Amino acid sequence: MTTTDNSHPTIDDVARMAGVSTATVSRVLNRPESVSEALRKKVTTAVSRLGYVPHAGARALMLRRSGTVGAVFPTVDNAIFAKAIDALQRRLALSDMQLLIATSGYDIENEMRQAINLVTRGADALALCGFSQHAELLRFMRQRDLPCVHVMVYEPDGEHISVGFDNSAAMAQATQYLIDLGHRHIAMLAGVTRNNDRATQRVEGVRRTLQAAGLDLPSKRLVERPYALADAREGLRQLMAQKPAPTAVICGNDVLAFGAMLEAASLGLQVPSDLSIVGFDDLEMARHLRPALTTVRVPTEAMWTTAADRLVAAIRGEAFPRSTEIDVALVVRQSTGPAHSSTPG
Repeated sequence: MTTTDNSHPTIDDVARMAGVSTATVSRVLNRPESVSEALRKKVTTAVSRLGYVPHAGARALMLRRSGTVGAVFPTVDNAIFAKAIDALQRRLALSDMQLLIATSGYDIENEMRQAINLVTRGADALALCGFSQHAELLRFMRQRDLPCVHVMVYEPDGEHISVGFDNSAAMAQATQYLIDLGHRHIAMLAGVTRNNDRATQRVEGVRRTLQAAGLDLPSKRLVERPYALADAREGLRQLMAQKPAPTAVICGNDVLAFGAMLEAASLGLQVPSDLSIVGFDDLEMARHLRPALTTVRVPTEAMWTTAADRLVAAIRGEAFPRSTEIDVALVVRQSTGPAHSSTPG
């Protein structure tokens, strides 16, 4: 059997080869659950032999959806987001959905522009990081009743669909651990909190836990820096120049912690005997450093896989929980130890 155009087989060619109507071919391709297994196999075999590719525009018009999901990440220059993209894409692919990504540079106006661009290019739903979106973007999504999953945050009683964790509580656990080790001069090397609710909540977790123990986090012991090694190193130098110097530094993520450990070595400090350092994320490098990094483990793959499941369910109109909490845990390694009386400060 031959096609009308060997390089571009049509749905009519598939129907002729399978011995069915074009309407049946369409049902098999777009609503496979509505036909028998035998019929589905007959049509898919013809599709495979011919190399037929359905026209995306026509399919979108019929289904009233494009089969694409948009996601805006702050950056891809961070292993945590690279893992997120991989997990999200692999899970969506199982539902025959395509992922489109964009980056915002931690700028909420840029995030709004990129998200709207993704929607205008046909995205059926969005995945966004946190809740720090521009009010205009939230209004845009509400007006269109557009499914959106907010990831890396958890809001059990909120209006948004969320998959994530309590950033404040996670950092509180790390702070309490240092207090229990005897540290009283604790500083924080945080991410830039402006337009970043995750970074803000992590600072709040540290501050609240210190206050509960009768300690504080004065402004001189809170340094905000972009998530980059060079910035982290400069931030640790600033913290260690204080009198008294901190005996422990909590970092807003592992990248900041890696930079802090590099700079501690450059300053001649021994980790953890002179300075304890804690990270957040548990990137692969954390356990390979010497000393290995104590950090808060975030199950990134599970979190973004769950987010993909929520997006697929929302697009299909299926029931799903609006808020899903992902368990995080402190992983104690060699970068933390007791505070010694001989430690400066």
